[in-house]
Amino acid sequence: MNFEFARIAIAGIHTGIGKTIAAAVIAEALGADYWKPVQAGIEERDVNVVERLLTNGRARVHDEAVLLTQPLSPHAAAEIDRIKIDYKNFIWPKTDKILLVETAGGLLSPISENATMADFMAYYQLPAILVAQHYLGSINHTLLTLEVLKNRGIHLLGIIINGEENIPSETFTEQYGHATIIARIPYFERLDHHSISTCAAQIKHALLQAMAG
Repeated sequence: MNFEFARIAIAGIHTGIGKTIAAAVIAEALGADYWKPVQAGIEERDVNVVERLLTNGRARVHDEAVLLTQPLSPHAAAEIDRIKIDYKNFIWPKTDKILLVETAGGLLSPISENATMADFMAYYQLPAILVAQHYLGSINHTLLTLEVLKNRGIHLLGIIINGEENIPSETFTEQYGHATIIARIPYFERLDHHSISTCAAQIKHALLQAMAG
């Protein structure tokens, strides 16, 4: 399959929103590779989670550009590790597949001492799939994130809802934010390759439509 977008950012409206699991589902649906450029914390690396969940994950998951020891905001973790992060000099993985690029935290979370994830995405002109979740205040977080995307000129492919549906919230978000909710990913009672593959098959068509549109 030929796609216009060879690289896609998987971004979130907040930290801990489910970007990694969403990225695994999307990667499985599209046959894409996965890369998280900056990982803060070595005990629970997202690359290990995604590798375990994907078909042939070892070949499709790429090591981080920057691996920091402390589970903190990257700019703070980099200071502790005495590492200077310059996203403009990242060496990108080589692949002939679509590459999903998972960001850390929300769009305005620091990637370095003087830049945010939004700066990184805008510099590389990465289109985005935005992962959202319903909680008190999530509409505000989602709309603020959509404003950042718009102001930075970052193309939004659509929103993935992680968890249970909330029709009033989703309707307001789509209408006011002029955004499309592509699909929903459920909370998995059992998180394994089978559950990821099943969900991937269910949302594949909607993802392809979003990318074609």
